[in-house]
Amino acid sequence: MFQSNKLLSSLGLVMSAAIVGAIPPPTTNLVSRDTNPSPVIIQMFQWNWDSVAKECTEFIGPAGYSYVQVSPATEHAAGDEWYFDYQTVSYNLDSRRGNADQFANMINSCKNAGVAVLLDTCWNHMSGTYEGNGVGGSSFKQYEYPGFYSPEHFHHCGTKGDGIEDYSDKYQVQNCQLANLADLKTEDDYVRKTIMQHANDMLDMGVAGFRLDAAKHIPMEDLNAIFGGLSRKPFITSEVIGSGPPIPQTDYTGLGLVSASDYQDMLQKALRSDGLVSLQDIENKVGGLRSDQANTWVNNMDSERGLDGGGITYKEGKLYALAHVFALTHPFGTPTVLSSYEFNDVNAGAPNGGTGTCDGNAGSNGWICQHRWTAISNLVKFRSATSGAPLTNWQSGSPDQIAYERAGKGFVVINNSDGDWSNSWTCGLPDGIYCDVVSGSKDGSQCTGSSINVSGGTCSGTAPARNALAVYTDSKL
Repeated sequence: MFQSNKLLSSLGLVMSAAIVGAIPPPTTNLVSRDTNPSPVIIQMFQWNWDSVAKECTEFIGPAGYSYVQVSPATEHAAGDEWYFDYQTVSYNLDSRRGNADQFANMINSCKNAGVAVLLDTCWNHMSGTYEGNGVGGSSFKQYEYPGFYSPEHFHHCGTKGDGIEDYSDKYQVQNCQLANLADLKTEDDYVRKTIMQHANDMLDMGVAGFRLDAAKHIPMEDLNAIFGGLSRKPFITSEVIGSGPPIPQTDYTGLGLVSASDYQDMLQKALRSDGLVSLQDIENKVGGLRSDQANTWVNNMDSERGLDGGGITYKEGKLYALAHVFALTHPFGTPTVLSSYEFNDVNAGAPNGGTGTCDGNAGSNGWICQHRWTAISNLVKFRSATSGAPLTNWQSGSPDQIAYERAGKGFVVINNSDGDWSNSWTCGLPDGIYCDVVSGSKDGSQCTGSSINVSGGTCSGTAPARNALAVYTDSKL
């Protein structure tokens, strides 16, 4: 979650349409792709459990995605807005996304499709200033959650309304309330054990790991104590917005991946103002995070709504797709692709009762299904096929035109200018004709989209205006 008040077909797409040491991608045998050295995560934002299960089977697994990150599964305060999912009132598995049986079925369906489930979690806080019944019927009021927590289990830091007033004050960030949400006293042994029990229950059900919402608001000492009691080591990505003091992102790398929020900011500036050439050596500009520590994204549910610095959104069509071409073909970090829904009201919850629906490589019934866009989904296999190949032969035309190679395994051209970019670029791929996987794919002995011709150390082709080309060894005719 953010640090301010949360309450307040191809590139020319069809828009209707105590743990110490960095944890690498899991090496357990939960699903077949746990050992993928270049995994891609989909954030299935507000999709209910039945629709995630169906999509894992029909598309996500076959497309080669490694993980689905799903919304919090715990019972939450009642309300139509999306942010109520992050206002826990009990650890019962009864939310707008579905019940415990549906949750278990989703995990098993995705596992059978070769996809692991990452669960978004709220360990920092419970609900905001509400009282009544949660969506599963549990009665509650802020600081009193029968069967789980009482007032003594929460921080009361002494500021006005116990809220964070100064984000440069580490004590306030980690001991005062974020956006009026009841801040759990995670240094308390009972609170730690309660969170630990819930986490172990999720691991026992087959969840591969967790996204730790608002992780920077929980001291590392407390998180280490919780993780020290887990039944096995989970995949972790921690939300730590902002790379500087008082809480650097690097403080959380001992748990696993950490949100590289600077990456999103640099990407949107490169496409909107600074030029693509500014992305050269981006791996050295992301808050001190190494590639194996960074969770990258073009946007997430917060930035899509103008929070946490903003980002390029689905409403920006080709720019949005170009951003993903870079994020998925550049070797830095572990990327997360947001799959969400259309909105005008930034607080609006999911359409269609939370049942995510797609049509071909686009969305339907108010859903966008970005994870199906050709310019995104085809690059998941590009990323896997080029895994381990360093970035070489960085080249540029204008400041808005770049090309680079993944050392003998793949080649990428991104053109964010107003005109076509026809060129012969230096590249080390074997000679032959390669099908561009941004605009189409290889179909037998022909390409359904554009192509690149490789001959004598050069890659020749044309990247249309506001478009891209990407080829790799498996796309050779």
